[in-house]
Amino acid sequence: MKLRVFPALLGLAAVLLPGLALAGSAPRPNLVFILADDLGYGDLGCYGQTRIRTPRLDRLAAEGLRFTRAYAGSTVCAPSRCALMTGRHMGHARVRGNAGRNNPQAQALRAEDVTVARVLQEAGYTTAFIGKWGLGDVGAAESGLPRRQGFDYFFGYLNQRHAHNYYPSFLWRNETRVPLRNTVPNEDAEGAGVSDNRLEYAADLIADEALAFIRRARDRPFFLYFAPTIPHANNEAGPAGMEVPELGEYRDLDWPPAQRAHAAMIRRLDRDVGRILDLLRELGLEEKTLVIFSSDNGPHREGGFDPAFNRSSGPLRGIKRDLYEGGIRVPFIARWPGHVPAGQVTDQVAAFWDFLPTAAELAGAKAPPGDGVSLVPTLLGRPQDQAQPEYLYWEFFEGGFKQAILVGDWKGVRLAPGRPLELYDLKHNPAETRDLAAEKPEVVAGLEQLLSKARTDSPDWPVPTNRAAAR
Repeated sequence: MKLRVFPALLGLAAVLLPGLALAGSAPRPNLVFILADDLGYGDLGCYGQTRIRTPRLDRLAAEGLRFTRAYAGSTVCAPSRCALMTGRHMGHARVRGNAGRNNPQAQALRAEDVTVARVLQEAGYTTAFIGKWGLGDVGAAESGLPRRQGFDYFFGYLNQRHAHNYYPSFLWRNETRVPLRNTVPNEDAEGAGVSDNRLEYAADLIADEALAFIRRARDRPFFLYFAPTIPHANNEAGPAGMEVPELGEYRDLDWPPAQRAHAAMIRRLDRDVGRILDLLRELGLEEKTLVIFSSDNGPHREGGFDPAFNRSSGPLRGIKRDLYEGGIRVPFIARWPGHVPAGQVTDQVAAFWDFLPTAAELAGAKAPPGDGVSLVPTLLGRPQDQAQPEYLYWEFFEGGFKQAILVGDWKGVRLAPGRPLELYDLKHNPAETRDLAAEKPEVVAGLEQLLSKARTDSPDWPVPTNRAAAR
């Protein structure tokens, strides 16, 4: 990816300064990346939510930097997580969609892929992944297992369908099954299903493991990638798919059941983020740790949940599986006391593939070639030094083949091969309600030129050649 670098970055010393300072005169920060599952841009109080309370996440934003133009890697789970791990956008990523049970290799990282975990591990970090993985499985796509991709420790779900169930009969610790007391009648080979006794809530177990890892790793630099499944639905449970042990303050509200459960799930996520932050303070690690919170894509419409009820996408158009802003623009909050300016808001464009070069610079390590730019200047309060991407790119294969490209404030969306490119000015129309393609043919032509070079062919993810998708 070509970059436009501002004058203040000229000279090798300026480029290397943050990494050298962190690796030399000051300790390198611990890194905690918290990734929610199907949490919408508008689901947090600090992003405008009024029906669901998120006090700890709102406090995280007040103590850190809140991004208003941050983008997930994709509009569904697995490819978004691939972009986060490998620093590559959907035109270059290994995993470009949710492949499903019939093609597990297409949804798995390979031995030659370089993840942010591997970069940090080789730089001396202790690394752990805890939560929902989705990029490799035991017996099916083992090259993508977390411990083969740079993580020293893993606990949680490997398979995404297994991760639908909040009361599974087992979880994984490294490559070993950990049996739980839940029973799941008619459980399939991947572990998906619906429990009939609901004794152990997996999201609670996963949060406890994250806390335990921090305690174990406290004495050396660590990277924790914590990916709870909240508020994803259990798709196998139909309209009762928003599974949560208790509704708490939402129990007696006159809301549809799925809306109350969704709100209770987010409150539980907020609580668990608070538990992590409290532990960092207790251990004296608060000022030594960069915490980032985000979501893998926009809000879903599954498990009986209606994202319009509480405006989960905020003012944006679209939800999960859309390439409009509501499907890919996500909450993104960064806090590192004493380093990241507190209580600030930035409109700097950021994408998941920026995390790898950012983490590498903070660790004093070399990032492999990729599509991202380091966000260290923005994080450390030097926006004038921030390199800018030439473009951001997405593609999505469910129901055909869709593409989106972003250059500055101009966003192009193509809904199918052969369809004209829609054009939106996000500065003046972030809701994408006015297609300007007919009025701005020169902008469309420029975006088309970038689209022609934004992707490389993938044997696992071929572009549909028939015209059915264009209808």
